This record gives sequence, C-alpha cells and structure tokens, in this order.
Amino acid sequence: MSGGGRLTVCALVATLAAACALLPLVGEVGWIVQAAALLAAVAGAGAAARRVPAARSLTVAAQLAVGLVLLTLLFAREQAVAGVLPTPEVFRRFGALLEAGVRDVGQYAPPAPATDGIRLMLVGGVLLIGLAVDVLAVTLRSAAPAGLPLLALYSVAAGLSGGGANWLWFLVAATGYLVLLLAEGRDRLAQWGRVFGGPKPRPGGPGAFEAADGSAPAPLRTGRRIGALALGIALVVPSVLPSLDGGLLGGGTGDGAGGGTISAVNPLVSLKDNLNQARDREVLRYRTNAPDGPGLYLRLVSLDQFDGTSWRTSVRGVEDIPERLPAPVGLDGRTGVTEIRTNVSASGSYQQKWLPMPYPATDVEIEGRWRYEPVGRMVVGDDGQTTGGAQYSVSSLVVQPTREQLAAAPPAPGPLLREYTRVPQSLPRDVRTTALEVTAGAKSDYERAVRLQDWFATEGGFRYDTEVSSGTGVTAISRFLKDRKGFCVHFSFAMAAMARTLNVPARVAVGFMPGTPSGGGTVSVGIRDAHAWPELYFEGVGWTRFEPTPSRGSVPEYAMPEAPAGADPGAEEPLPSPSAAPSAAPSQRADCAPQLAGPEGCGGSASPAGPSAGSGPALWPVPAAVAGGVVVVLLPLAPMLWRRRVRARRLRGGEPTAVWAEVVDAAWDLGVPPDESLTPRRTAARRVREGPLEGAAAEAAHRLAGAVEEALYARAPRPVEGLARDAAAVRAGLVAASGRGARLRAARAPREAGRRGGGGARRRSRWG
Repeated sequence: MSGGGRLTVCALVATLAAACALLPLVGEVGWIVQAAALLAAVAGAGAAARRVPAARSLTVAAQLAVGLVLLTLLFAREQAVAGVLPTPEVFRRFGALLEAGVRDVGQYAPPAPATDGIRLMLVGGVLLIGLAVDVLAVTLRSAAPAGLPLLALYSVAAGLSGGGANWLWFLVAATGYLVLLLAEGRDRLAQWGRVFGGPKPRPGGPGAFEAADGSAPAPLRTGRRIGALALGIALVVPSVLPSLDGGLLGGGTGDGAGGGTISAVNPLVSLKDNLNQARDREVLRYRTNAPDGPGLYLRLVSLDQFDGTSWRTSVRGVEDIPERLPAPVGLDGRTGVTEIRTNVSASGSYQQKWLPMPYPATDVEIEGRWRYEPVGRMVVGDDGQTTGGAQYSVSSLVVQPTREQLAAAPPAPGPLLREYTRVPQSLPRDVRTTALEVTAGAKSDYERAVRLQDWFATEGGFRYDTEVSSGTGVTAISRFLKDRKGFCVHFSFAMAAMARTLNVPARVAVGFMPGTPSGGGTVSVGIRDAHAWPELYFEGVGWTRFEPTPSRGSVPEYAMPEAPAGADPGAEEPLPSPSAAPSAAPSQRADCAPQLAGPEGCGGSASPAGPSAGSGPALWPVPAAVAGGVVVVLLPLAPMLWRRRVRARRLRGGEPTAVWAEVVDAAWDLGVPPDESLTPRRTAARRVREGPLEGAAAEAAHRLAGAVEEALYARAPRPVEGLARDAAAVRAGLVAASGRGARLRAARAPREAGRRGGGGARRRSRWG
C-alpha cells in the first residue's frame, strides 16, 4: 500500500475510533455503521481526486459533494432528484430533521433512541470530523493537527456522558490517533529513501529505521512527544468541561461561587417507566408538622418554557442559598399562611440534582454543594452534588387562599403575564377552541382554572392510563384531547397550555405526591409517587397548584366545588396526618430498593424529575458544537497551514522564479527581510553572508541565483534539474543558522503570511 493510501485508511480508523466515544449516548449502534460507510466513500473520493493533478481545494470540494449526496440518499431520498441529487427541498428536510433532533436531545436521557434527527446529527457530525481529519492528515500531510478535530469529537462525547467517558473509549480514541501519527512518520521517513551513516534500516520495510545506538531517530521521538502532548490534552480537557448530566445536552451548575446559570432538559420523559415499575421503591422518607399531611406535595422543578412540543426549564441564574429565602412572588399579607417544618431523608439510590421540597420553601438547612434558583424557588446541586443519602430540613408555607380571593385576583403584572402566557404559533387551533368551549360563561380566571381542572378530572370522560405514549409532535395535545386517555404528563401540560391560551399564566411542576404514612409518624415516598401538575398564577396568592389528573393526588380545598347547603363538609375522610410535630433531626432512612433507573424521575431514567443544571444553554447540536470547536482550535494554525501549502506548490512546479521566491520568503520567515532592488546573484550573496550559509547550502544558493537569472534574461533558458532540492538545502541551512525562537516563529507564525495578508488588505483598500 502506498503512503497516501496508508494515511487515508489510518485517518478513517482514527475518526471512527474517536466516534466510538459517542456510542454510550445512543441506545442503538446502527448509526456508526452508516457513518463508517459514508466516511469510507468520502475517503475513497479523496484518494481518487488526489491522483489527478488538481488543486487541493478541488479535492476537498469533491469530498464535500460526495458526502452531501450520500447524506441526501440516506436521509432525504424522497426530496432529491433521482434520489441522490440535492434540491432546496433536501436542505429544508435537513433543517427539519435537525430541529427534531434538538428536541429529541432535550427530551431523552442517555442512552437515547436513535431517531432520524439524532442519527443525522451523529452521522453528519462524524462525517464532518472525518473530512477535516482527512484534509489535514492526507491532503495537507499534517497528521499532528488532525488530532485537534479528533480531540474535539472525543471531548464532546466525554462531556455529554456525565462525568467523563469510559476509559475504554478513551483508549480506543487515543490508539486511533497514535496509529495515524505513526503512519505519517513512516511515510515521511520513507520519502528520504535508504539512510546511510547513522540510522540503519531494520526489517519492516521502507521507513523503519533505528539509530546506530538502537534508539529511535529524532523524527520518531518528535512524533512520540506530539502524541504524548495530545493525549495529555485529551485527559485534561474533559476534566475542565462543565458537568453535563441528565440528558444528552443537559448541564451541571455554574461556577459555584455566587453566580452562574442552570439549564435543564425535559424531566417528563421517563415518568411512564417510573409509574409502571413492577415494584414500588422508596426514594424519600419525611416527617412533618403540616396540618394536612396528604396535601403535602414535594416539588422539585418548574417547567416554564413551552415550545408546542414539550415543557422545559428556562436558563436561570443561581446563587448561594440565603439564610432566609425571599418571599414568594405574588403573595401578599391578605392571604392566610401557616409555616411548617419538614425533615427529609433521601435514599442512597436516589441520586439527582434537584432537591425535593414543599412549595414555597422559606428556609433550607442542608450540607453539601447546593445552590438556589430564585425565579423557580428551586435548590440544585453543584459540582456533582446529588440527593443520594441526603438529610435536610425545610421550612415552608402552607398557603390557604379562599375561593373569593382567587376569583377577585387582579391581573398579573405585565412582564409575568407576557412570559407565562406565551404559546407557539404551531400549537393546534383546537387547543384554544376546546379551552374556550370548556370555560364558556366563566367570569374570572379562577373559575376558568377550576372548570378546566374539573373537565379533565371528572366531567370530560378522560381515563388515567400509563401505557399511553406521551408523544413529541405538535399534535400531541390534540391527540390527547381526542383519545381522552393518558397519565399526569398529558393532563398537566394540556391544562397548562389551555390556560395560557386563555391568557392565564401557567407552568408545569414536577415532583412527588405526598406518599404513604408509615410507622413512627413518618411518610414513605416511592418511585410510583412521581407526579406532574399545573401551577397557575393569581396576583395576591402567587403560583397555585391544581390537580387535573383523575385518581391521582389530592385536589386542594380552594379548587374543590362548593358543597351544597346543609351538606356535611367533612364527608370525605382524609388520610391520617403523619405527625403533629417533626423530630429534631431528619429521620433515618430505611434500607432502600436497588439502584433506581437513572438520575431523573418525571423525565429521567431513575428518579422523578431530574433535569440537570448547567453553566449555560445546552441545546446546541453535536455537529455545530464540534465544528465550532474545530474552527476555534484551527484558527491559530491557519498561517502555518497556508505557508506550507504555498511552499509545496512552488517546489512542486519546479519553475526557477517560483523556487527562488520560496527561498526569499523562507529567509524572510527566519528574519532576513527581502530587498527587491538587488539582483538574484547579489541577493544570494547576501543570504550566504547574513545567513550565514556554508558548504552545500551556500553552493545551492548560488546555483539557484544563476538559474533564475538565466530564466529571466537568457533567450533560450536551459532546463535545470534539482531546483527543489537546492531550495530545501538553502532553507535547511538558514534554519540551522537561526535560533530556536526564530525557528518557532517561522514554523507557527511565518512573516510571509502576514506580509501577503497585509498586501491583500492594501489592494482591497485601493479597489474600494
């Protein structure tokens, strides 16, 4: 196999090895087979194009065209001409798939299903990385910089895997990169031919050398150092990336010191799995002095962003937990409240970022790295902190509004009203139409809320069914309203969406129902108590819970229908209160069931509602993130790569004037400025004197000057052989006579690149 063919194969293997780190993020492995097939075709197109004497840019363009055709054949065949030729419809199809992939990424915890959108992001992203590696390692013959896109791909996979990728995937990716480096080193050494007087060939073919003392020659030692440096970077980079947990593009908390942000994926996705557990598993145990134990919901997170498909948490700033939490928004002194104390013990197997608390909490006492998000009044773990085995105490308010107070509530403030009544244009019309029909004749927002709740819970013929698919399309609510069966996810987001269409501020809360009283005055909360419910805002009361899900939870007293005159108000017997007063310390947890399914419940695979916190928005597609990282990393290398390309083009052509221009520019890169007033012969003498050049390098400089003058002034110039070799000898002499700083500057930031860039700027200025 030729050197170019060997490099092509090794570049393909290195890319696939790095892509293996993405395997744990998706439940199926078929996508990597597709990516491998497309990469092989693109690499083959590049190998074929490189056999034709054409510009390197044409080779890259041919590879891009082949990749686009293959992606079209795989993902947009029906929109293409003859199934392969892209049309504007193909690009619209790609956009729709990427948009769907972003939604799927936000909804599923790893391993996620390989939907069409996710497959396009994975296959397309790996294809782009593979093309970048092929261009750098094979087309430009620079295998070391090709490690940067590979590192970007592995780093993304390591960051998204929640705490770093498995060591096995790192070993696979590192091995692929080292194989690529060794292949390039072998190819470079083979180009020198048989080495005499120093390194001696040993069995293994061209380019397999060892020094006279048995050690590796300098090129191999340099390659090893580059490999060691790249591997060290690969180890360090994932460790400093933000922790990304809970979903494919979820995140951890901010920097941990007063500030930062959080973001969360949809925590409702795995609720059906939690509710369908074969055996209930305890996740929490608490003791409280609340007068109404059965009405004590433990809330984790509120979802206030609605895109027509799902509800999710906004990106919010976080801060250190204050000694006393601020007063709830919208609650005034005319509403009756009672402050209670609740002590909670979490199971060791219940590990997620959000702290279950009664709402609204006023004081939290807990040890560990916890932060506070004031808008949603949520407490979130920072730097890997989870609820596993946590014991904490929470003071909270039991808000007791009256029906009259809720009915007479004034309109919400303008900014809050605009934010929490926003609905997307893609929401089907029948959602608002149904909401208007159900609430026809209602005289206040409170009456509209109660009518919606009662319609879902009792009057609308809805049936509670945990086997129903939650759905992800914009028609999910319409389908639920038509089929009239589902579980708390459907009821909560349908009521919240319909309330918003009626201009009533609404959001969705996720957490636990009150649980089951157990011995010793404690309450046990199991995985099947995971729940979601809507919260509606009323000025003077604040965010208020409603319960539209039939046969689940408890309807608050203010949302119950008024009892007719003479009826016994205590006819409905509540469950016994867990305790009259909490103990001084949190109750000890009992032995819990095996590890739950994952870090989330109501949306993760292990515990109700576990969206994870992060340092910023985390819904960028993988290919965009990888491409951005590659651009940032490769930008400083642009002058070096451009200079190497110009040098190769000049020497390959063999024209005396082009070769001479390369010698002049090489001297300028090393600090010897050009002087266009001198003839080639005097320029050569100056280079020999100021280099200084000696021996073969000086003779080569004078031969080049003579060849250039003959090409410029002779009537019939004679062809001259070995000009590229003479230019290499002159450059080697200049490099040997220069200091380390000058050599480093010439390699990484050549002056000639800046001079050409400045000349281009001046020409553009004159043209302007």
